[in-house]
Amino acid sequence: MRFLILCFAYLMVSGSVWSQDQAEPTVDFNREVLPILAKRCFHCHGPETAESGLRLDSREGIVQETETGLHAVIPGKPDESELLARILETDESLRMPPEGEPLTKSQIETLREWIATGAEWKKHWAFETPTRPEVPAVKNAAWVSSPIDAFVLSRLESAGLTPADPADKVQLLRRVTYNLTGLPPTPQELAEFLADNSPTAYETVVDRLLASPHYGEKWGRAWLDLVRYAETNSFERDNPKPNAWRYRDYVIRSMNDDKPYDQFIREQLAGDEVREPSVEEIVATGYYRLGLWDDEPADPLLHKFDQFDDIVRTTGEVFLGLTVGCARCHDHKIDPIPQADYYSFLAFFRGLSEYGRRGDERSNSQWDITPPEVTKQYQALDRKKAELVERMREIEQKGIVKMSAEDQRATEGRRRERVLKMKLKRHLSDDDWTHYRSLKERLASVEREYRELPDRLSAMAVVRVDREPKATNILLRGSPHAPGDVVQPSFPSIFGDTEPKIEPNPRSSGRRTALADWIASDDNLLTARVMANRIWQHHFGRGIVKSPNNFGLLGEPPTHPKLLDWLAAELIRNDWHLKAVHREILLSSTYRMSSQSTAEGLAKDPGNDLFWRFNMRRLTAEEIRDSVHVVTGVFNPEMFGPSIYPQISQEVLKGQSRPGAGWGKSPPEEQARRSIYIHAKRSLVTPLLSDFDVADTDNTCPVRFVTVQPAQALNLLNGEFLNGQAQKFASRVRHQAGDDRSEQVRVALALALSRPPKPEEIEWGVELIEKLDTEQALSEAESLKYFCLVVLNLNEFIYLD
Repeated sequence: MRFLILCFAYLMVSGSVWSQDQAEPTVDFNREVLPILAKRCFHCHGPETAESGLRLDSREGIVQETETGLHAVIPGKPDESELLARILETDESLRMPPEGEPLTKSQIETLREWIATGAEWKKHWAFETPTRPEVPAVKNAAWVSSPIDAFVLSRLESAGLTPADPADKVQLLRRVTYNLTGLPPTPQELAEFLADNSPTAYETVVDRLLASPHYGEKWGRAWLDLVRYAETNSFERDNPKPNAWRYRDYVIRSMNDDKPYDQFIREQLAGDEVREPSVEEIVATGYYRLGLWDDEPADPLLHKFDQFDDIVRTTGEVFLGLTVGCARCHDHKIDPIPQADYYSFLAFFRGLSEYGRRGDERSNSQWDITPPEVTKQYQALDRKKAELVERMREIEQKGIVKMSAEDQRATEGRRRERVLKMKLKRHLSDDDWTHYRSLKERLASVEREYRELPDRLSAMAVVRVDREPKATNILLRGSPHAPGDVVQPSFPSIFGDTEPKIEPNPRSSGRRTALADWIASDDNLLTARVMANRIWQHHFGRGIVKSPNNFGLLGEPPTHPKLLDWLAAELIRNDWHLKAVHREILLSSTYRMSSQSTAEGLAKDPGNDLFWRFNMRRLTAEEIRDSVHVVTGVFNPEMFGPSIYPQISQEVLKGQSRPGAGWGKSPPEEQARRSIYIHAKRSLVTPLLSDFDVADTDNTCPVRFVTVQPAQALNLLNGEFLNGQAQKFASRVRHQAGDDRSEQVRVALALALSRPPKPEEIEWGVELIEKLDTEQALSEAESLKYFCLVVLNLNEFIYLD
């Protein structure tokens, strides 16, 4: 008989029953015990499946007597607890868990210690109300330049570790410049920083970078990864989503303006529900239109709910760090999210219209954002045109009634204009014809006036909504063809405050406003934590919670929970302004550590979970491409507007279902703009970006893969783009250094590596160029070009620190 005890930890409040002989707990239940139980046991003894009838929802349950008279856990007595006995069972048919590898010795000892010290059971950390923790005291107070450092150092001191030495000024400038702007520092910026010996030199750099317009491009890209930003529909045709780029520009501007994050949330989730929404608020609702859309689904009803599911999953994971979508077909197997909660959450979005119908997407997804003064001009011309057309029609009818029956029928269809052109004059009086010609000339003049007006503008957004949404049913097994009970909009029950305050407005039900206000509330358990974790993640290479979209039981527990809560509190204290949190992190001693390792650190904390040093990282795909343009001197800093199309080889274009369709050709100066402005076509990703792990656009992408594979080296060494850029790089080097090879090498290395090169590096470069001259019989220009190509392939160019 299968037997293992688990329970809903997240529903429990700490309620340990202690006997006098039990020691204080030395094991952290949430960080050490609960992950073992959740990952190895819950699928057989959880909310949906309770094999042998065992599914326990309280601490009282885990200590209760079973049908066989045994106790799964006896607090303080591990050797008498059936849970431990079954884990240690040598008979494979009886040992738990029945599948996969047995628990490790370390995991078994963790469970033994937990039982021995009373089997304490706490609510899952993410569902506890966050509070602003006290800053811990530390021994090495001199190292602390921010409360952040105290939280980090207290853990290091407990583990017997010391923080790494500070990074040197060159490393630090390159690191912080990339982390805030995604671009390398310029030689002038480096020289100014090295020459500034004041105590506020670095602080000045941080403030300058936070004010840079490139900050919005860098951090906007991080947000676009999360919301599955793309400009096409996917599926076979992968047609474009018109004006999707306006949402991208909205995100960049919001980041640069340091828009409060709570406002940023409300605009995207419910910007159209404002009584008189601004253009910015309308564009923000493009969030809902970014997902996949099949223009010819085999099951239209299923596809409709697939689109709802995309919104539910993305909203739950991005804003709340919860995998709500796992409950579409059944109760969540791990987290306390029943299927009813999934559909109650979906009900907030029920009034949204679908993206569109094939051939008519614009009616549901394109909002006219033409400026009012221009709209008035169009309306005036529309009235003038309608009046002229009506008067012309009256005269045309005079002639039509005199035509043959065959010609009259022809004027009722597509041949109308042809018949009128050939035969109308002969059936009109001279006065009518003269009048008709005059009206026609005036109509042509109106058409010219149209062409002189600024273009009408549209934004991809939520256009049509139901003020009274249809009922939302629980779908049995997730099938829209098997509706179950009706549910009302409500928040996930784990939050307690399940009843939303919904106030309809003249245009919409107001449901999404209620949801947005709840998510963006200072009191929400997760929103501030999730965003604070994301900021930390993009500065340190991984979050305090390593699974940034999953704060649930199967997610990784925070390595520094009190620090996370402190950062979340700081975000709220600063009225949700992200730049304040950036600044606090960047000015900390923790951020300014070098990436240099030590034998002691590697032995005690090989994964650097305690942040005893800074993590080296590879540049992102976009940073590599953009840095190449900066170094070669062709970088175009122009911001915003319709997307660009880098040149892609015919071999790649032919790999599409419709070769080359949907891919334009931008002029060279446009192609040198930042990668965030590249047209995001789901079925055709720029090869360089694809090779270096650009974000997948089908789903929310909280963490990018970082791979090392042959296509990367082949692209950087043999690719047409890099070889073309190497030629431009050589031209820039020759222009700045003249014909002196030592100077050429110095300039090339300084530009690419953002630091003064060492004498031995210059010597190496000169030797390489000379070998290319002699051994490969290349011209001086060709040798310099290939040397520049080598420089763009250096690890130091591709990696930080």
